[in-house]
Amino acid sequence: MNEPEQPGQDWLSELNPQQRQAVTHGGGPLLVVAGAGSGKTKTLAYRVAWLIAQGVPPERILLMTFTRRAAEEMLKRAAAVCQSGPHTTGRVWGGTFHAIANRLLRTYAKAAGLSPDFTVMDQADAEDLMNVVRHELNLARQDKRFPRKGTCLAIYSRCVNGSEPLDDVLRKYYPWCFEWMEHLKPLFTNYVIRKQQRSVLDYDDLLFYWLQVLTDDGLAHEIGGRFDHILVDEFQDTNTVQADILRAMRKHNPNIMVVGDDAQSIYSFRAANVRNILDFPKFYPNTTVVTLEQNYRSVTPILETTNRLIAQARERFTKDLWSARKEGERPLIVTCRDESAQDKFVVDRVLEHYEQGIPLQKQAVLFRNGHLSASLEIELAKRNIPYHKFGGLRFLEAAHVKDLISFLRVVENPQDEIAWFRILQLLDGIGPATASRAIGHVCRENDPRSIRTFEGPAASREGLRKLADVMDDLVASGSQNPAAAVQRIRTYYDDVLTNRYENAPQRKRDLEHIEQIASQYKSRQQFLTDLTLDPPTSTSDLAGPPMRDEDWLVLSTIHSAKGCEWDVVFVIHTSDGCLPSDMSTGSDTEIEEELRLAYVAMTRARNFLYITWPLRYYHRWSNMSDRHSYAQMSRFLSEDVRATCRLESYGGPGYEEDAHAESHDIVGRVRAQINAMWE
Repeated sequence: MNEPEQPGQDWLSELNPQQRQAVTHGGGPLLVVAGAGSGKTKTLAYRVAWLIAQGVPPERILLMTFTRRAAEEMLKRAAAVCQSGPHTTGRVWGGTFHAIANRLLRTYAKAAGLSPDFTVMDQADAEDLMNVVRHELNLARQDKRFPRKGTCLAIYSRCVNGSEPLDDVLRKYYPWCFEWMEHLKPLFTNYVIRKQQRSVLDYDDLLFYWLQVLTDDGLAHEIGGRFDHILVDEFQDTNTVQADILRAMRKHNPNIMVVGDDAQSIYSFRAANVRNILDFPKFYPNTTVVTLEQNYRSVTPILETTNRLIAQARERFTKDLWSARKEGERPLIVTCRDESAQDKFVVDRVLEHYEQGIPLQKQAVLFRNGHLSASLEIELAKRNIPYHKFGGLRFLEAAHVKDLISFLRVVENPQDEIAWFRILQLLDGIGPATASRAIGHVCRENDPRSIRTFEGPAASREGLRKLADVMDDLVASGSQNPAAAVQRIRTYYDDVLTNRYENAPQRKRDLEHIEQIASQYKSRQQFLTDLTLDPPTSTSDLAGPPMRDEDWLVLSTIHSAKGCEWDVVFVIHTSDGCLPSDMSTGSDTEIEEELRLAYVAMTRARNFLYITWPLRYYHRWSNMSDRHSYAQMSRFLSEDVRATCRLESYGGPGYEEDAHAESHDIVGRVRAQINAMWE
């Protein structure tokens, strides 16, 4: 593309020189190495706006992100910038890899050997189907413990996403399962066959089928030719299959822009491959590399520390982040006597910043693994400080939500075995054996209404009749009004919900919420797909007491904190064995990722950074004893890193918990009595 006249100088002037270089890149492969807090979202959004301003049709731009919300935010920003409005940017193909895969596979289903009406299973359903096959092969009846369904699916997923042979995956990541390799092969083979028979796909299939379609050069030319430009966010988090898809999509057109930070590649446990970003210039000849180094988040002293921290990486794109915010306190490394002292230090500082005017929600405590916050949570409760810990039951994992969605899935795809199995076992008089026979009957007829002609046990006939009535109504209503379908299911399901589950009122509100979501869709298929690929994150199922505080402290694992920022950040348990985790020090590659985890944690801080570690750990499995171990400061806090920080000890000699403060009168009396025994 020839360099055209620059449009909209008013908004281009909002960019720094490196951002502007990326945004106005003419054509060909572009790698944007975006350091933490360097404005990558703005850069991508402005790139979309600039392309549209150059006359590129919006529908010929593909923007891929790792969350739907990220794509929507970028397109919203682009609409505000290019003055053409959301009706224009709304035509951009924006979404996650899986959502784009689903959209393309609906169009090219025949070439992929799929039914256009395939349904997508979430992870829990995929585990259930794996378990069905596992039991059919009698793998659960071994003399030794066979891997459970979740582990089997994780192994399978690792092989698919990482394009790695089964024996390599078992040897590197699941060595305790290696003895079962010859049993896992037929399990995975039959799992794939069962999915194909039932026209269901799991998350991995969406990417795998997309890639397989692209192996045909003609289809690669046609599908890739839909897009003049492809933009990819968080490229450091892509896996091998995703990288292969992108190369196939750009086989006949070099216009691809990827944005990422090799220093923030922390998801290898999901098969993310940091080599994708490190080797990008090798795979795409004549790549232009733009490095974003101006940080808009942190004060300069924090960046001085984090720059030295990540400089320990053996292989990386060199960048030194800098900030216009020159003033600020140096990070504080605190050696605490034990975990209890660490908890007290953190809470005291949290309250101190709170009194200085920093709300609790702008403060965060980060840790490598979820269990490392256990004692801190006790201290927070004792001090009456509200907190929110990231995690909990995901929306689609709640039983009542899965029940309702199953009705929609079998109408969309009558072959969906797992959904039928769930529905049928809601009925009185139907157990696993009868459910299997009923599923076989419906699948042969390929019509959900055929459940009416299934001869079930006498105790189940009234339930089957009512279920058949629901299926008749759902089929008759068509696929264009998903909200009406949800309402009909709720009418039938309310009694089931009340009889089978506790907290029925809270659960009913979840289902009302689903109906509200469905009202925003014109297609049952699209509603089901979006709900599966981008579900709400929480549910009132297992809801606790209401949070009546207007403010709360954030507790989070480092993985969950990626992409976030707070005014005050505490990184706790920065000792060897915790960060790096003792489970992730088996190779240089694993240790490198642990270093990147430490970097991600510390670069979340805007104004204040505290790095704490307990010198002594008491053994949790012997709570009533004094058995303990001494820890070492994390190897990542090298002498070079420490030189940029303040150092402090907390809870040394003379330190006592408030609850056990010494009374000098009592001490004197006890000593006198003991000494008197020997007079």
